[in-house]
Amino acid sequence: MEVILTNMCMVFDGEGRILVQNRIKKDWAGITFPGGHVEDGETVVQSVIREMKEETGLDVYNLRVCGVKDWIIDGQRHLAVLFKTDCFSGSLLPSKEGEVFWIKEEDLKDCQLAPDTYEIYLIMKNERLSELYIDADKKELL
Repeated sequence: MEVILTNMCMVFDGEGRILVQNRIKKDWAGITFPGGHVEDGETVVQSVIREMKEETGLDVYNLRVCGVKDWIIDGQRHLAVLFKTDCFSGSLLPSKEGEVFWIKEEDLKDCQLAPDTYEIYLIMKNERLSELYIDADKKELL
């Protein structure tokens, strides 16, 4: 089975806000965290640094792995490594992926979220959770 590696990153500013992206791609539209695919020749950490720069304009560092999202579709296993950080520099820039902006954490649940975003947020915030596993019959937070 082919494995597709991706990443997502939650940046928080220390003032109760998190960085989100309003994705415009129809296959996974809505508010979520920036991220993308791991390209050939790069590590997972290098990929999240690159994706954050491309999609937000920010340079991120001191990244912490906080979990994974794991799902199988069309005979492929997808594994998204979830990161978080409060260490960043730069200014937000527009992206072809969708608008990026800061919101208060408590407002996230009231947004029009992309699928599984709230569960991903729970993993990123709760050290007792480490995985969101999805198959055709169930969705589990582990």
